[in-house]
Amino acid sequence: QVQLAESGGGLVQAGNSLTISCAVSGRTLSAYAIGWFRQFPGQDRYDREFVSAIDWNPGTTYYADSLKGRFTISRDKSKTTVYLQMNDLKPEDTAVYFCGSTAALGDKRSQYMDYNAWGQGTQVTVSS
Repeated sequence: QVQLAESGGGLVQAGNSLTISCAVSGRTLSAYAIGWFRQFPGQDRYDREFVSAIDWNPGTTYYADSLKGRFTISRDKSKTTVYLQMNDLKPEDTAVYFCGSTAALGDKRSQYMDYNAWGQGTQVTVSS
């Protein structure tokens, strides 16, 4: 089982940047991808929106089309931590950001139901 813990959320002004982290531990990660999803206020967990994912090996990255260019995912294998750098933040980016793990391949990396472990989430609030 993989354990995940997000950190780094907070309140930022529109146009600024923020990097959030996902510390990963547990079983070997080589067969997993780590993904970021976000849950907007009032939404159910099943409505979480895919943001980005990264294959632990070899580090291939995937992004939601609407966020490509503003958000960047990366990982530090020595720290077993995945980062999400968010630039030019907008009020509509306000959400709870969750990281999860999946052994799914292909397009299933963007599907909530194919993730089998989640962190507790970190709140990101963007003020206008």
